[in-house]
Amino acid sequence: MTKLSDRITNLPESATLAMAGLARDMTQKGIEVISLSLGEPDFKTPEHIQQGAIEAIQSGKYFAYPPVNGYLDLRQEISKKFNTDNGLDYSPEQIVVSNGAKQSIANVFMALLNPDDEVIVYTPYWVSYTAMIELAGGTPKFIKGGIEDDFKATANQLKDAITDRTRVVIFSSPCNPTGSVFTEEELQAMAKVLADHPDVVVIADEIYELINFSGKHKSIGSIDGMKDRTVTVNGMSKGFAMTGWRVGYIGAPLWIAKAASKMQGQYTSGNCSISQRAACTALKSPKERSTEMAKAYEQRRALVHGLLSEIPGWKVNMPEGAFYFFPDVSAYLGKTHSGGTINTVNDLCMFLLEDARVSLVTGEAFGDDSCLRLSYAASEENLKEAIRRIKVSLEKLN
Repeated sequence: MTKLSDRITNLPESATLAMAGLARDMTQKGIEVISLSLGEPDFKTPEHIQQGAIEAIQSGKYFAYPPVNGYLDLRQEISKKFNTDNGLDYSPEQIVVSNGAKQSIANVFMALLNPDDEVIVYTPYWVSYTAMIELAGGTPKFIKGGIEDDFKATANQLKDAITDRTRVVIFSSPCNPTGSVFTEEELQAMAKVLADHPDVVVIADEIYELINFSGKHKSIGSIDGMKDRTVTVNGMSKGFAMTGWRVGYIGAPLWIAKAASKMQGQYTSGNCSISQRAACTALKSPKERSTEMAKAYEQRRALVHGLLSEIPGWKVNMPEGAFYFFPDVSAYLGKTHSGGTINTVNDLCMFLLEDARVSLVTGEAFGDDSCLRLSYAASEENLKEAIRRIKVSLEKLN
């Protein structure tokens, strides 16, 4: 008799990937679906970055195993980037390049957590945080911000949540799934609370740094007293449209960086050599294409905000970064249609997938059972059509 481990049996499937899979299955059956479920830029990787990879292949120099923590010259470029863009002084030895920012975060949790250690998770949160924490033996503890506060939990909530079991605090800014951005004042307040708890490590997920409409990005690690206890996570996927290249990285205190590299050495070893060469090209080059993409997202944000605000019962705020809306759709819970009752937001998302042929992700997966996530990393034509379909389908509910 075959039997899976309790670990994998209890592990939830990524809700974003699950919904994308359902949409893909429908498409393969000839059903046209507009997918607004995945957090993936709809732009192609800029040509100069592609060319960097081509030149690396043609050189014949990069076919052997790369160093576990990444090529030195790439880590040097990341070090420069942290210094120039974020006011963070991480040496190349404090940087670990991984197979996406997802692995970067998982490495740190595996390196830091013992059974029953608590991780304070700013909620709504990226869907994989809790699974990673639990796989590492930790316990997530949630502090939640509502739509009326732009989904940002406060420093007072953080203060009240910390116990002698707290090991890590994690948040993303700009945030997936809400698009919220923590201001410098809010980060300062967070740092002031943490000053009384010097053994607590902060993981700052900054993967959406380049898609920020609120002004200059602020890293909590640049605040006095925070760098030596902060792991700053970033990568190439979002701002450079390099999702498939799978390049993420951390800047961290040296003891954490060494531990993360040790963890990675046993699981995957180093990131793909050619992907690293492409990343190096991206970081060395001017950021015009990234800026252009961010401007396009900003235009779509305005379009989508206007269209979503017209849907009766949906509560919508204006996100300040990333490429998501996270509307409160709880007004539709309890409504009925010919196939049954909308009891949960997941039910609503399934109804819209089947009836409107639009894929969205339930907010339950992100820690908020009143909301759903809509990605506007899609063409304006598809966004207009998707929201038109959503409106038509919602009118069928009683």
